[in-house]
Amino acid sequence: MAEYKLEVTTEDEWYCSKIVVTTPEGDVILFPCYRWVSRGEKVELRGGRAMKAFEEDHPVLADHRKNELTLKKSLYQWGITDERLPHHSNFKATSELLAEVRFSMARSMEKLYTKRIAGAELMFKELVGSTEQWESFENMNQIFWFKKTTMSEYVKQHWKEDDFYGYQFLNAVNPNTIKRCSELPPNFPVTENMVKPFLEEGSSLKKEMMKGNIFLCDFKRMEGLPTKLSDGEPLHMTTGFCLFYSNPEKKLMPIAIQQYQQPSEQNPIFLPSDQETDWLLAKMFIKNADLLIHQPVYHLLNTHLLAEVFTVATLHSFPQIHPLYKLLIPHVRYTVQINTLACKTICAPDGILSKSTLGYEGLTELMRRSFSELSYSSLCLPENITARGLESIPNFYYRDDGLKLWKIINSFVKAIMGYYYPSDTEVQKDSELQEWISEIFTHGFLGNKDSGCPGSFKTVKEVIRFITMVIFTVTAQHAAVNSGQFDYHSWAPNGSLLLKKPPPTTKGQSSMKTILETLPNVGDLVSFAAVIWILSEKYTDVVPLGTYPEEQFDDHATKQMIKAFQAELSNLSEAITTRNSQLKVPYTYLNPTEVGNSV
Repeated sequence: MAEYKLEVTTEDEWYCSKIVVTTPEGDVILFPCYRWVSRGEKVELRGGRAMKAFEEDHPVLADHRKNELTLKKSLYQWGITDERLPHHSNFKATSELLAEVRFSMARSMEKLYTKRIAGAELMFKELVGSTEQWESFENMNQIFWFKKTTMSEYVKQHWKEDDFYGYQFLNAVNPNTIKRCSELPPNFPVTENMVKPFLEEGSSLKKEMMKGNIFLCDFKRMEGLPTKLSDGEPLHMTTGFCLFYSNPEKKLMPIAIQQYQQPSEQNPIFLPSDQETDWLLAKMFIKNADLLIHQPVYHLLNTHLLAEVFTVATLHSFPQIHPLYKLLIPHVRYTVQINTLACKTICAPDGILSKSTLGYEGLTELMRRSFSELSYSSLCLPENITARGLESIPNFYYRDDGLKLWKIINSFVKAIMGYYYPSDTEVQKDSELQEWISEIFTHGFLGNKDSGCPGSFKTVKEVIRFITMVIFTVTAQHAAVNSGQFDYHSWAPNGSLLLKKPPPTTKGQSSMKTILETLPNVGDLVSFAAVIWILSEKYTDVVPLGTYPEEQFDDHATKQMIKAFQAELSNLSEAITTRNSQLKVPYTYLNPTEVGNSV
């Protein structure tokens, strides 16, 4: 038995990693454990080669398998907070969590988490709770004077620049909204004359659309959402459009912004040639809408909440000896604890996100709307990129690195599946695998057939695609939408979840004072900044993608597949590092060394 004791644990609690038994014949058998064990607790472990249910040839082992799953179903029950959102585990607090899903250093990690929050508040003790407005951008430098990154400093210097603004819709924390525009929406009446000065000389908007150089962000899904009250009045946000042009210098430039869906004299189209502060304000409101979608939808819903569905389904459906339990558990094991912590401090009705423009009710309704439209194919990066028409837009490093990671993960999953499921018949016979996908379809996608999520598997190919999506979602996709939050949004003028004034309805009436008055007050801005700091902070014991310190597989063939997976990830990491060394703004978030093995 390999075990260790922490000062933060009781005398009766130990962490057991594994037990290795050598038989009289010299065979070495691995019994994975990797959980906390209390004095006197009975823990049953299964060792040997990974096996599927229909391969069991001894009634005692078959019964053990069934009993393990029956127990897990009683311990890990589904909970429902909202009938229109994915279900989740039924744990209300981290103190309720079972040993199998707790951090390996549970109490010290939780203390560290709390300490970070308290530490952030202490750093801001002169600012927290202040209702004062900012007097200048220079005053904002007092936030995070003690913490800087190369990227956060770059953002401070370049946030006003149009090319950097466009770059962020491809490579910052939300590369999920933009899509190719081949025809303008009828309610976005941009004319040729409006944008001609910003296009290549001699070209036109129509020509650039035909060449695939025009792109659009449409925030229609924000329309009609309830917003937070400020001084008794509802806050306002943009629900409109931002049009982009990929120019001959391969820079993505914003060229037209309309704040609301319906055009009118009080809803003018803002252009780069407008007064500097008018254009800056227009861009800030678009960024505000983009972040209001990013945090609850692309970060919380599409990674964290789906990851919890994958976790509970895995614990319910696969015993520890199942090959897919061994494959998936390193990628989902600690999701429940992370989500339970987050829901108490960030996503609760009185959490930090409730202070955003939308408030708790608005954010919840936005999640419902987005989830009703969520498709399985949109979670598969190759299909997502194609559906949005982004195959050829230049300098799209999220796409480039993401597709390479998808391919590497897919190859690894294909090798594992080919070894354990040599035919489609094996998939169809595996009742535990069928139960797993059925639970995900029922509790994750709420039985919505229009989502495209399968309710059962018939072929090996179907399973490979789905498991690739699962691993990509909880590793690469989460890294892409989470890791850059401090870099890009610790400087609030570059993007804030809360703007106090409504979007501009006329031109020529703004000033830098207007912009400062539009930003959150000192106390609110500091609260958002503290959370961004915590979310982006890396734990010292983070496990990079493809690293498996918890040994689950016991056979040589699978271990060789893991080594091949790790070699491919290492090669990609070297290639990304080399490319980044030649870029003014490096894209690091999908470098395999920077991608965690789970959310």
